[in-house]
Amino acid sequence: MTGSDPKADLQVYLQDARDALLWKLDGLPEYDIRRPLTPTGTNLLGLVKHLAGAEALYFGAAFGRPFPGTPLWITGDAEPDADLWARADETREDITGRYRQACARADETIAALPLDAVGRVPGAPAGTTLHRVLTHMVAETQRHAGHADIVRELIDGAVGQRPDGLNVAPRDPAHLDRVERAAREAAARGN
Repeated sequence: MTGSDPKADLQVYLQDARDALLWKLDGLPEYDIRRPLTPTGTNLLGLVKHLAGAEALYFGAAFGRPFPGTPLWITGDAEPDADLWARADETREDITGRYRQACARADETIAALPLDAVGRVPGAPAGTTLHRVLTHMVAETQRHAGHADIVRELIDGAVGQRPDGLNVAPRDPAHLDRVERAAREAAARGN
C-alpha cells in the first residue's frame, strides 16, 4: 500500500479543473467565448479572467508572493464584476496567457510552501493555511469549470470534462423526454 500526498492530490484536482476550463474555449469564435449566456452575464472568457485573478490573489498576494503582470481585476478602482467579462480590447490570448501565468506561479507557491503555511486572504479568517486555500481553489475552479460546461453546451452542444467526451454518456433523446415527462407529472401532482 502506498501513502498519500495530500498536496499532490489537491494539485491533481486543481490542474484537472484548470484544463477543463481552458478547453471550453477551444474552437469557438471570439463572439461565442465572450457573449453572456445567462441573465447574470456568465461567459466563457470571463470565467477564465475571474480565475486568473483568483489564482493570483489566493496563491500570490495572500502569501506575500504577488504575481507580476497579473492584474487583480477585483481590487482597486475596478468597476463591479470587471473580473467576470472581457473588454473588447482584451484579447483571448492575453487573458488565457495571464491565467496560465497565474497558474504556473500558483504552482510555484504550492511547491515552495508547506500545507500549514499561513497566508492573509482578504475576507477569510486569520490564520488561513495553504491547505485551506488549495482546497478552496479546487472547489472554486471546479465550480466555474461546471459553469463553463453548461455555457459551452448552450453554444454548440459540447459537454464534458475533456474534449474526448469519454466521461459523458451519449446523448439520448428518449432520456430527455423521460426527464421532461417526470417534471410535468410532478408539477401536475403538486410535488
